[in-house]
Amino acid sequence: MRRTAVVTGASSGIGEATARRLAAEGYDVVAAARRRERLDKLAAEIPAIRPATLDVTSDESVAELAASLDRCDVLVNNAGGAVGLEPVSGGLVDDWRQMYEVNVLGSLRVTKALLPKLIESGDGVLLMLTSTAGFTSYEGGGGYTAAKHGQTSMTETLRLELCGEPVRVVEVAPGMVQTEEFALTRFRGDAERAQKVYQGVPDPLTADDVADAIAWCVTRPAHVNVDRLVIRPRAQAAQHKVHRVS
Repeated sequence: MRRTAVVTGASSGIGEATARRLAAEGYDVVAAARRRERLDKLAAEIPAIRPATLDVTSDESVAELAASLDRCDVLVNNAGGAVGLEPVSGGLVDDWRQMYEVNVLGSLRVTKALLPKLIESGDGVLLMLTSTAGFTSYEGGGGYTAAKHGQTSMTETLRLELCGEPVRVVEVAPGMVQTEEFALTRFRGDAERAQKVYQGVPDPLTADDVADAIAWCVTRPAHVNVDRLVIRPRAQAAQHKVHRVS
């Protein structure tokens, strides 16, 4: 029987790339996100992908997704994102709340709903797509780093709590990845500011690079758990140490 992978936030960026890659690896992929029209287009292109409308901030939406699944062998908690780059002193509570709701509580909702199916599969993989912001803070990133630290801590806790169960708990933490929407969302649609994030950086990571790392982790033998895989572009030595060319 073909294995089923669920990917949240699959309508663009890393989520879409991961859905494509896992389908190529032989999985039946449930691509879940809010923007159904994008998912329908993806599913029309790749028969192994099934679209599913999902809002990870809604208990009802997550419950509907879980009820629609006969099985779940792999869960990729990818839905997330950053909003704003203000210092903590100027942080907007609504922005912080949104980031925590999607990154942390969204992952919690989906994990709780699908964990019984992951265990039932006999060889489940629960993968959290976090960030290097989950263990390294930086100026202006207070809300996002707080949320990602929370998600990283949840992943570590799950690995302890599920010890002895047939589920591998994996964290993939990317550094600088250039996608069509991440920085644009962070700067509330300001394309010029978003572009400056990557200005002069030779070859930042792409969504496909991260999807490749996710697929590698997921397809290891059942006894091999990749606790945390950190992936950065060569130009990025640390969170705030980035080589740029003029």
